This record gives sequence, C-alpha cells and structure tokens, in this order.
Amino acid sequence: MKHWLKRGVKLSLIVVVGGFLLIQLAPYGRNHTNPPITGEPNWDSPQTRELARRACFDCHSNETVWPWYSHVAPISWLVQHDTDEGRATLNFSTWNNGGQGEETDEVVEVIAEGEMPPQVYLVTHPEARLTAAEKQVLMEGLRATIFR
Repeated sequence: MKHWLKRGVKLSLIVVVGGFLLIQLAPYGRNHTNPPITGEPNWDSPQTRELARRACFDCHSNETVWPWYSHVAPISWLVQHDTDEGRATLNFSTWNNGGQGEETDEVVEVIAEGEMPPQVYLVTHPEARLTAAEKQVLMEGLRATIFR
C-alpha cells in the first residue's frame, strides 16, 4: 500500500473514532429514568397484561428496561426518542392520570397492521415477537381493557 494511502486510512480511522468518542458527551439520550407508576388499566386478564408487558412496556410504560446499548450514542438517542414518544402516545403506567394519550383507539389497529412492536425493536428484543395467536389474544384483551 502506498504511504499516502496508509496515512489517509489512519487519519480517517482517527477521525471516526474521535467523532464516536466526542458524541458520547452529548447530554441527550441519557435520561434513563422510570418515573413512578401512578395507575394501570383495569386489565381484563393477567394474560393481556403479560403480553402487553412483553411487547409494549419498554416504550409504553414507566417500567422500561434500559439495555447496555441504550447508554451508547448514537443508539442512545434513538432509544431515548422512541421511549419519550411512546410514553407520550400511550403510557400504561399513568393510566388514571391521562396516560391513555390521544391515540388509544388506534392501539389495536397498529398491532393488527404489524406496526407495533416495530421491526427494529424486535431485532434486539425477540421476546416481544408475538405469535399470531398471541397478537389476537392481546388485541382482544386490549379492546376489553380499554373500551370497558
């Protein structure tokens, strides 16, 4: 390899590693808190709650499990954004305090259409992948829970 090419590769590597280390200093993506649980829905069954816990609670409750990679930018930014947005849309942990959000009526629809849980989430959370039968039970249970 020519000397100038080796030097360019080394410089590029230094810039990439330096940039990666520098973005670790960004304050966003580090608010890994789980606020208090102030109320849950009156679940129609323990099975509905368990399926919701497996597939929904990391983004839609105050019971988020923060994995190691949620502390490493830029992935931490995505995890923080998705959790903040998920809790704002629907939060099972603040149900009695308006945690239902404005899109409660769409909960079953997004599950039926395969939008929730998102495919990118399922890559690192295989336990959230529900079978067709489990999805059906979850959707029926959520309908019974939400629209009582």
